[in-house]
Amino acid sequence: MVNSAFLSKKPIPAKERLIFALDVSTVQEAEQIVETLGDSVVFYKLGLQIFMAGGYYELITWLRQRQKQVLVDLKFFDVPETVKAAVSQLKDSGAKFATVHGNENMLKAANETKNGLKILAVTVLTSLDRDDIEALGFQCDVETLVLSRARRALAIGCDGVISSGLEAKKLRTDLGENFLIVSPGIRPVDNKLVDDQKRTVDVEEAFLNGADYIVIGRPIRNASEPKRKAQEIQARIARLFA
Repeated sequence: MVNSAFLSKKPIPAKERLIFALDVSTVQEAEQIVETLGDSVVFYKLGLQIFMAGGYYELITWLRQRQKQVLVDLKFFDVPETVKAAVSQLKDSGAKFATVHGNENMLKAANETKNGLKILAVTVLTSLDRDDIEALGFQCDVETLVLSRARRALAIGCDGVISSGLEAKKLRTDLGENFLIVSPGIRPVDNKLVDDQKRTVDVEEAFLNGADYIVIGRPIRNASEPKRKAQEIQARIARLFA
């Protein structure tokens, strides 16, 4: 019997819980993928790769005109005033979420100027494992570091965190329900460790551990039929939240 004790109860439309990572090299390619996916995806993550392609703000506008939601995943990390100024630039963009990957002062600065934008604090990248954390000088396990960073981010006023589904259950147990968990690194169970993602879970595990949203890129983009793959994942999500 499936234990749904940690399944999100927030009033989020099931179809919005899937965020597609639009990690491609050109805006034209991004628009083509969006058109291909059609109504199977309504939420998109725009990261550094597409940012460096040029036309980032125009792409946000293009997506919003098509009633798509947008996560600005630029992981702002700089002196607090620069972070504050960068986040303020998103004021009229129509984006829903933005990520910050920094210390308490950076997170405070972002929250001071979010203007309705929801700020998500990055805890530990899903491409890092315990060996990587130790190499960076942290004398604790990944779960402890994620929990510590999440607790401080929420105390500052962040709306949620970016965290692997592996740590989601601990976050819910210790910190409650009143914040968002967005979980990247979603992979099929039999596909772990075949790319740069190390701390991965599958769709059901992420949500049953307490995630509100999942981020998926390559498993959809590299599928022989991306739209059908997205529809399959949406069906799995719909069954969970039925």
